[in-house]
Amino acid sequence: MQELIDIADLDIIYLTYDEPRREEFWIQIQNMVPWATRVDGVKGSDAAHKAAADASTTDRFVLIDGDNIPDPGFFNLQLDARINPRGVLRYRARNNINGLMYGNGGLSIWHKDFVYNMKTHENSDGSDDTAVEFCFHPDYWAMHDCYSTTYPDATPFQAWRAGFREGVKMCLDRGTKPSIAEFKTRVVARNMDNLSIWHNVGADNENGIWAMAGARQGTYNTMLSDWDYRQVQDFAMLNQYWEETVQHFDPVNFLYNYREELTQRLGLPMVNLDASQSQFFKHHYKSNFKNMGPMTRE
Repeated sequence: MQELIDIADLDIIYLTYDEPRREEFWIQIQNMVPWATRVDGVKGSDAAHKAAADASTTDRFVLIDGDNIPDPGFFNLQLDARINPRGVLRYRARNNINGLMYGNGGLSIWHKDFVYNMKTHENSDGSDDTAVEFCFHPDYWAMHDCYSTTYPDATPFQAWRAGFREGVKMCLDRGTKPSIAEFKTRVVARNMDNLSIWHNVGADNENGIWAMAGARQGTYNTMLSDWDYRQVQDFAMLNQYWEETVQHFDPVNFLYNYREELTQRLGLPMVNLDASQSQFFKHHYKSNFKNMGPMTRE
C-alpha cells in the first residue's frame, strides 16, 4: 500500500546566490507557494544546501534554484514515501537557452539526513565524483519528469558561466576527466548529446551566443589544456576569469576560435545553427517529451 506525501506539505526552499533575476523570481515563487522560505548568499554549493536543510522544518524539502520558475502544477503532486525515503529526487528543467530538458537547474526534493551527511564541491573529501557534482550517490535519483524552466541567461556573464560549467561537466566520466583517446567511449551518450546542444543551439536567445561560446571554451579547457577542471565549482574563480579575460572578447570569435580543434581533436560536431534553426530544434525537441509521473526515474 502506498504511503503518500503531498508536495504541498513539504517546506519549499528558494536557494539564491547571485542570479540576476532572483528578486523578480522570488516574487513569482511567493505568489505560487506563499509558505516558501529563502536562503540567500551562502558561498559554496555544499554549504548552501546545508543552509537550506537548516531552514527546513520538514524532514524532506523542495529546493528551487535562483534562476528557476516551477510549473504551478508541481505542488499539487504526491510522492510515494516508501521510495528512496532518505535520498534525493532531482527533476528535469527546460533550459530557456537551448531547450534541453535534464537535471541541470531543475527542482529537487532532499531529505535532511542526506544533506547533512554529504561532502561535495568545496567540502569534498577529495574524490573526483564529489568535487563538481552531487549526482553520483546511489540515493541521488535523476527523475524522468520535467516540472520547471531554468533561465540562466539574464546577462552575458550568466549565460557564459552556465555554458562554461556544462561544457566542463558534460566531458567528465563520473567526475573524472578522460583522456582524449577515451573521450568518446567513457562519456555517456546522453551527456555527449547534451554537450553538442550546448555547443550549437541558442542563437535565438539574446545571450545564447555567450552560452555556446562558454560551452565550447569549457570543453576546450577541460580536454585540450592543462586547466584544472575541478575549478568549475569555484564561482569566485569564474567571476575573475570573466572580468579579467572573457568579457573583453567577441563571443562570435569565441565560437570560431574553438571550433576547429574541438572538431578535429575530439570529433565533436560544430554546426552553428542560426536563430530560426535553433527555434526549430527547440520546438521539436520539446514536442517529443511527455511526463510519466513524479516517481518515474530516468
